[in-house]
Amino acid sequence: MKCLITGGAGFIGTNLIKRLLKDGHEVVSLDNYSTGLVENQQDGCTYHEIDFSKVDLKYLSWVNPDIIYHIGALARIQPSFEKPTDSFETNVLGTQYIMDYAREYNLPVVYAGSSSVHGDKHANPYTFTKWLGEEVVIMYNKVYDVKTVICRFYNVYGEYQATEGDYCNVLGIFQRQYNNGEPLTITGDGEQRRDFTYVGDIVDGLIRCGENINNVNGEIFELGSGSNYSVNEIANAFGNYDKKYLDERPGEMRETLNTDTKAREVLGWRPNGNIIEFVKENLVK
Repeated sequence: MKCLITGGAGFIGTNLIKRLLKDGHEVVSLDNYSTGLVENQQDGCTYHEIDFSKVDLKYLSWVNPDIIYHIGALARIQPSFEKPTDSFETNVLGTQYIMDYAREYNLPVVYAGSSSVHGDKHANPYTFTKWLGEEVVIMYNKVYDVKTVICRFYNVYGEYQATEGDYCNVLGIFQRQYNNGEPLTITGDGEQRRDFTYVGDIVDGLIRCGENINNVNGEIFELGSGSNYSVNEIANAFGNYDKKYLDERPGEMRETLNTDTKAREVLGWRPNGNIIEFVKENLVK
């Protein structure tokens, strides 16, 4: 199977590409490298530097994929406050361009959604635009019969996560600070809880959706581990290490936790990762 991945040089895209190549698929990546990294590129994958939010993708007929995994997005809350237009262009307009490309060539799409839509959709531009992205996908499914699956991610961590720049997750920030001998910075009281989900489990869920898209067309799956930890607990996994508390940040949910079991029941998905074990086994020296 030939798979087209948007955001293929980013965190989740890179892990997805590694798995698809391992499984024997042909893979093509589209990425504008605004947050993706050249050093993430995998041997065997064909990479194209294209901003899918600013170009008409219909000329890419020569790619001729069998399926699209639409992973590319601007995926953090805080930067979206400063640059809401970027979030709208990438997460909404870019998704519309991808879906129209899929409509033109009758391609199924697995879309990377966000668990943040379970909170206040209007709390920040990121959440709002990811919700709008979902709505675009649903519209193309209902109006144009594009086969789709939406996978909502919960606080993904793991190999290739960003440790620099505005788009780091909390564990990527801790990883950088720990490696640099700096205090771990915690916003608010640190008791906010997150359902941290290992990237290998996320990739497995995406692939299960792609492989079964004829049977799960139009479905939405929640890809979260089903357990959560406070930010303080994650920081404590680094051992007896300095911490620094900062003011609480606006627009973020107090708690995320996936209680939906449909992915397990329908797809046979079984998340196995544990963030505390990951920190102790991979990050702590």
